[in-house]
Amino acid sequence: MSGVGVLDKAVVILAACVDGASLAELVDRTKLPRATAHRLAQALEIHRMLVRDTQGRWRPGPRLGELANAAPDVLLTAAEPLLSALRDATGESAQLYLRRADERICVAAAERASGLRDTVPVGSVLPMTAGSAAQILLAWEPPEAVMPLLPRCKFTGRTLAEVRRRGWAQSVAEREPGVASVSAPIRDRTGRVIAAISISGPIERLGRRPGDRHAMAVVRAGQRLSGL
Repeated sequence: MSGVGVLDKAVVILAACVDGASLAELVDRTKLPRATAHRLAQALEIHRMLVRDTQGRWRPGPRLGELANAAPDVLLTAAEPLLSALRDATGESAQLYLRRADERICVAAAERASGLRDTVPVGSVLPMTAGSAAQILLAWEPPEAVMPLLPRCKFTGRTLAEVRRRGWAQSVAEREPGVASVSAPIRDRTGRVIAAISISGPIERLGRRPGDRHAMAVVRAGQRLSGL
C-alpha cells in the first residue's frame, strides 16, 4: 500500500473488478464498507476506468487501456542502448524476443554494420521450437505449458533443465544452418521470465560452443534489463 488511503482503496476496487463485480462482490472482495465501495466505484465509472456490463456489474473501463497504450514501453526503451552495447562488446548482432503463444517475436535488435551477420529484422516471427531464445522462453515455464510443444522442438527437456541450471542457453545450427546464438532471460520484478536477450551470428565466428565466449556478457545484459 502507498499510504494514500483513497488511492489505495481505488486500486483495490479496480483489481476486484477484473472479472466483473457487483456491489455485493466488491464489498466481499475488498472488505471495504458498502458505502465506500459504492462511492469509489461510481467515481471510477465517471472517469471511465470502470464500466457497467449488461448485468450491471463493474468491469475495467476503456480509460485504462488508453492510458496503457499511451505509456512508453519501459523494456523497449531501456533495451535499445543495451542491445547496442552488447553488439559492440561481442561483435555480434543482438536481439530481444517476446513470446506470443507458440511463436517468438523480435521486438528490438542491434545489427552489425558489416561482415557476416545473422539479420533478424524487428517484427520477425520465429518458432518456439528451435534456437537459444526459444529455450530461454520455455525453460522456466510450468511442465503443462511445455510438454505439448516439446515433441516438435529441436531441443529436449534435458536441454531446458540445463538452461535453468546455468541461467543461459546456446544453439548451433538449430534454428538455421550455419547460425549460432546465445541467449539469457529477462525477468520482471517477481522473477518471472518475460523476454529473452540474444546474440547471433555465423558458426564460423561464434564456434560450436558460443556460450563459452559470450554467455556472461549476454547474462549481464539480461540482468540489467530485469526488474524494470
